[in-house]
Amino acid sequence: MGEPPPFLPYGRQLVDEDDIAAVTEVLRGDWLTTGPMVERLEEAVRGYIGAEHAIACANGTAALHLAAMALGLGPGDKVIVPAVTFLATANAATYVGAEVVFADCDATDGLMGPAELEDALERAGPGVKAVFPVHLAGQCSDLDAIYAIARRHGLAVVEDAAHAIGTRIAGADGRERFIGDCPEAGLATFSFHPVKTMTMGEGGMVTTNDSNLAERARRFRSHGMRREPEAFENSAMAFMQDGGANPWYYEMAEPGFNYRATDFQCALGLSQFKKLERFVAQRRALAEHYDTLLRDLQLPVTPIRRNPLCTAAWHLYAVLIDFDEIEVERGAVMQRLREQGIGTQVHYIPVHTQPFYRRRNGDLSLPGAERYYAQTLSLPLFAGMDESDVDRVATALQTSLR
Repeated sequence: MGEPPPFLPYGRQLVDEDDIAAVTEVLRGDWLTTGPMVERLEEAVRGYIGAEHAIACANGTAALHLAAMALGLGPGDKVIVPAVTFLATANAATYVGAEVVFADCDATDGLMGPAELEDALERAGPGVKAVFPVHLAGQCSDLDAIYAIARRHGLAVVEDAAHAIGTRIAGADGRERFIGDCPEAGLATFSFHPVKTMTMGEGGMVTTNDSNLAERARRFRSHGMRREPEAFENSAMAFMQDGGANPWYYEMAEPGFNYRATDFQCALGLSQFKKLERFVAQRRALAEHYDTLLRDLQLPVTPIRRNPLCTAAWHLYAVLIDFDEIEVERGAVMQRLREQGIGTQVHYIPVHTQPFYRRRNGDLSLPGAERYYAQTLSLPLFAGMDESDVDRVATALQTSLR
């Protein structure tokens, strides 16, 4: 008997020899952290997306936390977060003491749209200061409508774009722009975890066009320290007799965190970034092949609804299966697939059902999010796959649903 085919996880990094060489070069150099590679990656992402500022950090969760801190969110404020997301989106608001108000999501794509946002605002009452829309699986909802609602209610916008590096959206004028270019002085956050389209190992990024928000995010990234002489408050300690600043001196007006990214992380990120368009194109091609196969095989499986305004850089290939109707448990299907060397995952357990948030918010009913969760399954999708892998997944899925 021959060797069994390799296991296909739902997501995996694609690291080539040039990535390894880029990291090795940094390890042989003088800077391991807070060095030139950090700024080079920031410059590359900034130029690609079209935002004026990009701030690299330790991971996507840190990026969300930095965005919340940069906005000055805190106790007494409310933040609207879609229920279908990873824990980090809601937790970032909780970290700063704000109250999370969960919005429902569309049952066919898991996204919070303008209707769900309006409903959450009505339920929330006064005190809402921000909304954190999530670009699930690499796809976004109607961002122009969400920004219009935010503008009307005076809300800050933090786009959780952890899944969406390389995603484009068409505006009202029909022109496409990249997710993360932050119209209207909002912020966007990215994750470069190994299962994402590009990776730093662990890493994240905040983008914005607001210079003040960018300065605050950079400061909170490194303990809240400031080294700019014009910002010093304690003149007696800060300055020499000739008026020059003491070269060692820094001040902390507000505490921050150690959310810095290392140079070798950023070297990997920069090397991966150079291949981003190729990775995105491969993921799109694989998603299209999945679409065709699932349609031709006539399986009781539906790809999530596509937003025609969005050209998604697919992070996940998520499908919807009515497990109740076909009388097969999702866990059993996942186990059968695993036995055939196919890894799958569920993205995500609605955050409003988590014990911590249930204790704070009570037993909230969000039927769209709950319906999406009950039916969703993420199939393998990563740049190292080819069409034969998709064929294998589809065949295994056909067997596993019987």
